[in-house]
Amino acid sequence: MSSASGHRSMVIRLVVIVIGMFGFGFALVPLYDVFCDITGINGKTNASAAVYTAPTVDKSRQVTVEFLTRTHTGMPWEFRANTKRVKVHPGELKTVDFYVRNPMRRDFVAQAIPSVSPGEAALYLNKTECFCFNQQPLDGGGEATMPMSFYVDPQIPDDISYFTVQYTLFDVSARADSLPSSDNPYLNRAGRSD
Repeated sequence: MSSASGHRSMVIRLVVIVIGMFGFGFALVPLYDVFCDITGINGKTNASAAVYTAPTVDKSRQVTVEFLTRTHTGMPWEFRANTKRVKVHPGELKTVDFYVRNPMRRDFVAQAIPSVSPGEAALYLNKTECFCFNQQPLDGGGEATMPMSFYVDPQIPDDISYFTVQYTLFDVSARADSLPSSDNPYLNRAGRSD
C-alpha cells in the first residue's frame, strides 16, 4: 500500500514539474523582452518613426552601417538592399532603398523584422521612415523599391564605429489585416514600383 502511495506522490510531482516547465517556457519570451529592454542587448530597433530634430551633425567621425537582407523559410520573394553599406556622420539623415520582387503568380503580404548587431547600436539607430513599420502587400509578379530613412544618434559611443542592420522578410499573408496592394504607397496600380 505504501508503494502505491509513493508512486502516486511521484506522479503528482512529475506532473507539477512538467506543468511548471511548460509555464516557464511561455514566460521566457516576455522575460527575455524585459531583460533586453533593460540591458539594451537585444538588437531590436524602434517600431515606429522617430522624429528627426536636426541634431548637431558630428563631422569629426563616421559610422559605417551595413545592410543585410534575408527571407524567412518559405518566403519566395527576392529581397535585397540597393545600398549594401553606407558611411554616415552621427546626426546626419540618410535614406537607403530596398528592392523586393514577388516572382509568384499569387499575391503575398510580407512583414520585415529588423535586428541590429551589435545589439547596443540599436539604441542609437533612429528610423524616421521604414517599410518595416507596416505590412507590405505585393501582387503576383510585382516589384517595389522601399525606402528606409535613418540617422545615428550623435551620442553613440566612440567604440561603435560599425554596425549591421539585418531585415528578415516573413510571409504574413495568412493573417494579414493589411490594405490591398493598390494602397501600398510604394506601388502604382499595376503592382510595380515607379
